[in-house]
Parts: sequence; structure tokens; C-alpha cells
Amino acid sequence: MVEEHIGELQGSFDPAWVLTFDPDKTIGITQYVFWMLIVFAITLIVVMLVGKRLTLVPHNKFVNMVEYGYQFVRKDMGEGVIGHGYKKHIPLLATLFFFILIANVVGLIPGCKTPTGTLSITWALAAVSFVYFNYWGVKTHGGWGYIKSIAPSGLPVVMVPVIWFFEFVSLVIRVLTLAVRLYGNMFAGHMALGIFSLLSSCFLLSVIQGASAAMGAISVVWLLFLVAMYALECLVAFLQAYVFTVLSAVYIQLATSSH
Repeated sequence: MVEEHIGELQGSFDPAWVLTFDPDKTIGITQYVFWMLIVFAITLIVVMLVGKRLTLVPHNKFVNMVEYGYQFVRKDMGEGVIGHGYKKHIPLLATLFFFILIANVVGLIPGCKTPTGTLSITWALAAVSFVYFNYWGVKTHGGWGYIKSIAPSGLPVVMVPVIWFFEFVSLVIRVLTLAVRLYGNMFAGHMALGIFSLLSSCFLLSVIQGASAAMGAISVVWLLFLVAMYALECLVAFLQAYVFTVLSAVYIQLATSSH
């Protein structure tokens, strides 16, 4: 029975059509895209509400919390990582941070899906970051100057092509590492929560049906594990938003600085 439930759990993470636009069901909106739109709307509403209620000395706890998050992005990821000229990059970094954080938190609500739990969404986020920091690299150094800046300056002439090649490969796979890191952590975490939930429910069902007290004790243990995993996932939801955003800031700094 547990194996059947785990199979259903794995299937629940597969993309499923919520709305289709053609009879063959080849074009439409999957549940992940649907929840992405919801998260986008929530992010937009939060920004608009906080923007209207900003004061010199904030008294609203919610506004204060969001403003603290913005200042965290501005100081820690912008000024601390990018340095000079960081202010023009804060809108993108703050958008990435709050969107991913809200998406991860929404995914922890029972019955909801996290957009970051599918590779297609994390690929899109990674592509935005990848295009952005390369754009600013070209804008800062010029097209040919940016290509040359991929290899650090001061290398022996014979080493330049070799180092440039490896640095170029490292540059290209950044989009892959950003996407897979976020997807892998969120997908694995939600799978773990689902498995612990199923085990807890199976053991509790056995107790209700007249199993021994030992079985009931085991169900309590699984329930405690579930609570601990849920608390850990709340931390991971923040950490993954932070890691994705701070890596984007690092890549911006590398693209715009002179090596």
C-alpha cells in the first residue's frame, strides 16, 4: 500500500494540464505555470501594498518585514557583492529574491504547488539571470572586450586560449547550475515531506483500524519527523532564494568588473 501511495506521490509532481487551448491538449497551462502566475500576482500585490504604505519610520509589521528583506538584498547582495554601481541592479535582484521566496513558501501550503518544483520554471529564472549579467558584461566592456575579459588578464600568452576555453565553459554552464540547484533542492524537499506525510498517515490509519500501541508510537515518531522536515523546508525556502539571488549578483560582478 505504501508503494502505491509513493507512486501516486511521484505522479503528482508531473506537469498536469489545468487549462488547454486546443482539442489535442498540446497547448495550455500546467499546474506549475498556474501557480507561477499566482505567485507573480502575490509578489506584485505585496510590492504595490508596501510601496503605498512606506513611511520614514514604518509602524506596520508586514511593511517593516518586506522593507527589511529589500534592505537585505540591497546591502548584502547588492552593495556587498557587486560594489560600485550596484544600485541599478537592485530591481532585478529584489524581484528574483522575493519571487523565488514567495514561490517556495506557497509550495509549503498543503494543496499548493511550488513553481520552483519544476525544471522549466527554474530554467526560465536562470535564463533571465544569464541574459541579464551577460548583457551588462557586453554593455560595460563592449562585445569584443567582454569576450576577451572571460580569461583573466596577466596570463602567459600560451595559456590564454586554454584558460579562456575553460572559463567560457564555466560561464555557459552557469545557467544550468542555477536552474538545477534550485529545482533539485525544492523538488527533493517536497518529495521528502510527501513521503513522511504518507508514512505518518499509513501508520495512523493502522492504529485507527485496531493495530497495536507500538504501531501508534511509530506513527507519532513519523509525525515528529514530518514537523522537523517542515521546519527545515521553511529554512530551505529562504536559503534557496538567497543562494539564487546572491549567485546572480556574483555573476553580475564578474561580468562587469575588470579582471
